[in-house]
Amino acid sequence: MSTQQSEPLTRILVVDDEPAARSALSEMLRDEGYEVQSAADGYKALGRIDNWIPDVVITDVNMPALGGIELMKKLRERYPDIAVIIMTGFGSVEGAVEAMQLGADDYLSKPIHFPQLLVIVQRVLQHRALQREARALRERLRARHLKTESQIIGQSKPFRELLDLVKQVADSPISVLIVGETGTGKQFIAQMLHQSSSRAANKFVSVRCGALDEKAFERELFGFEDDDALKSDGRLGEADGGTLFLDDICELRPASQSQLLQFLQDRAYKRVNGNTTLKSDIRLVTSSDRDLEGEVREGRFREDLYYRLNVLTLRTPSLRERNDDIALLATHFLHKYTEQHSKTLSGFSERALGVLRDFDWPGNIRQLEHCVERAVVMARGAEIEPRDLPRELMSKMRGDDTLPSIPGATLRELERYAILRTLEHVGGSTSKAAKMLGISPRKIQYRLNEYRSVPHSSASAVIRGSRRKSPAMPGKR
Repeated sequence: MSTQQSEPLTRILVVDDEPAARSALSEMLRDEGYEVQSAADGYKALGRIDNWIPDVVITDVNMPALGGIELMKKLRERYPDIAVIIMTGFGSVEGAVEAMQLGADDYLSKPIHFPQLLVIVQRVLQHRALQREARALRERLRARHLKTESQIIGQSKPFRELLDLVKQVADSPISVLIVGETGTGKQFIAQMLHQSSSRAANKFVSVRCGALDEKAFERELFGFEDDDALKSDGRLGEADGGTLFLDDICELRPASQSQLLQFLQDRAYKRVNGNTTLKSDIRLVTSSDRDLEGEVREGRFREDLYYRLNVLTLRTPSLRERNDDIALLATHFLHKYTEQHSKTLSGFSERALGVLRDFDWPGNIRQLEHCVERAVVMARGAEIEPRDLPRELMSKMRGDDTLPSIPGATLRELERYAILRTLEHVGGSTSKAAKMLGISPRKIQYRLNEYRSVPHSSASAVIRGSRRKSPAMPGKR
């Protein structure tokens, strides 16, 4: 005995004020395997639908109580997914045309030619199924888009300019190279390119080049066929119709570079140990945290491959260039990890936010996220305080861990150094630092605000201690 459940029968409601015609049509439809009920007018049909929702309503136009056109209008308001087929008598073609204009799925003339009716019912059901499938696809795409949009955190100019460029080129088939320091969100930008493109319904497939040697990369990318009948489509097969993201392309070995170049030239490949030539329609996106052009000059990266990958370059800005976004990102990570660690925190104190803004973040967003998670775990009060942050954040603020030269430093530089090192020692407590230094807490707060907005007065101190990069060379380290 089969344990499979049969699919539910298609439901059809026949609405006609002529009993004989209604009964005959209902019987013929039942004989074709449909689940059928009937009603004598539009009002009775609405009452029936309240308890039994059909897939298709076949209704006469002219009925004494509620006619077919009025019934269809009410169905469109209350049950828009129900298909409606209008039956019209000779001379009522105008009514049929009006019904189609108002949204009927189809119509046919009386007397009913039953084979024609069956064809129309099948056509209407297929059309409705395609509509549902298209609607479900749009909802999935919308959900993916909203998920991606919800992860876009930042209002700084360099970040917004990058997002604008991503949207501009998302639907282009050209290869994109994403460059930027470690931890700046290169994979996130690659995912944005995919989700904003017409390929979003298909897969985004990521491969970390640095984790694979030549043989492993070949099997990973192209798939394989083994003697024991094992078979893998590889990442190219998996990403067909979608986007393939090769992370850290600068780590790709020479043999793997040649294999990738061959695929990009032919857009065809064979599985390892396979004989069948396969095709894959992928949009290629790559990333590198090293200067690929310099790698080419040094002979470590193929020049012909470089030019195929570098049709368009997107650069992810470092967190130093996104200072306006630090508070937004930190707050986002705070909400994420308070929920994950089941803690209740209202946010960051102004002093803690000042420390975050003043740090250079060599590890960029990834380092900031780890720092905030640690602070959430370590927090003892209602909000994150400087004492909850890693000690290196206090000691490395804009290079303030360097003792000013004596003689040579100004009194203001000595004061700055004394205040910041004392704050580090007391875990960021303004009152404790003020007591140790013999000044008021208000003066310390005033000085901290001044340090955030005004650079060192001594050029030599800037050169000697500052880790912040020159605006003319934002990408150099």
